[in-house]
Amino acid sequence: MPAPRSTVRRGLAAVAALPLLALAATACGYGSESKDDDAKTNVSAGGKKLSSDTVKIGYFPNLTHATALVGIQEGTIQKELGGTKVESTTFNAGPSEIEALNAGSIDIGFIGPSPSINAYTKSQGKGLRIISGSASGGVKLVVNPDRIKTLDDLKGKKIATPQLGNTQDVAFLNWISEKGWKVDAQSGKGDVSVVRSDNKVTPDAYKSGDLDGAWVPEPTASKLVSEGAKVLLDETDLWPDKKFVITNIIVSQKFLSEHPDVVEAVLKGSVATNKWINANPEKAKASANKALETLSGKPLPQEILDPAWESIEITDDPLAQTLKTQAGYSVKSGLLKDPNLQGIYDLGPLNKILKAEGLPEVADAGLGVK
Repeated sequence: MPAPRSTVRRGLAAVAALPLLALAATACGYGSESKDDDAKTNVSAGGKKLSSDTVKIGYFPNLTHATALVGIQEGTIQKELGGTKVESTTFNAGPSEIEALNAGSIDIGFIGPSPSINAYTKSQGKGLRIISGSASGGVKLVVNPDRIKTLDDLKGKKIATPQLGNTQDVAFLNWISEKGWKVDAQSGKGDVSVVRSDNKVTPDAYKSGDLDGAWVPEPTASKLVSEGAKVLLDETDLWPDKKFVITNIIVSQKFLSEHPDVVEAVLKGSVATNKWINANPEKAKASANKALETLSGKPLPQEILDPAWESIEITDDPLAQTLKTQAGYSVKSGLLKDPNLQGIYDLGPLNKILKAEGLPEVADAGLGVK
């Protein structure tokens, strides 16, 4: 069924899709290195503790992780947890968040589809479960309008993606293949030069003339536009219903087994946060930017924040079919062997909450736990 998504086409914006390869750690721009963040994590006054004293939540200081940014900033997640305290940590790369999840340094994480797939397959289905969606969209092809006028003009040009094997890299390689052009996936050499460039340095590389464009998530795309680039393609236009997953919520299987009540409370907080974002997009945008300022030392400028915010949808639906498709793109490009994703989803707790709220349940594309 369609997601009970917060259709914030005014939504939130993105940094970052993450790697399918263990070696491909996407640094997702505009944020700090991993650090503890205790903003608005005070235990609810008089709240009852659940089966764990604390729950450790990881996320990125990026707008695609707005559910976490806003949910922690506004205390919405903490409210559902009562006397169980939220301890939050931010990351700039998927592999470091996965490493923290595997080590028990975090229990629940907001993360992109590619590292979720990679971690699940590497652990042979024993490490994590995807328990909810969080965000869709927010990826654009932006180009130097003096050098590139049409999509056909990309041939022979230098186009950046965030990292080898990350979600945008795989999407761009697939798009190139569908154009009938040839590119070696590992080196990026071919009819188009695919340049793997950290989102934090891509704007400077573009300004210096070293790049002709970039296939990147928000807010990097809007940052490039502020430097004179033009949007040539919005990736949402390539997907059915203009939706594809960019952020999921994952949990370690150990924590899910031992503390299902805590996981359910976090999901209630996530659903409540998404509902509030949808109902209050301007307040939510300000809240997310305030959280970013706290985490990274400076807010996004309005001319970058506003268009970035417009380009993403916040959703409870993990859009499982699109994750399945993205995994197929990686296999097609030669960056990933055909993965066994059976059991990667456990949407039972989320669907229980959605049903209680009178919202449509979400689907797992046949990849749920048996």
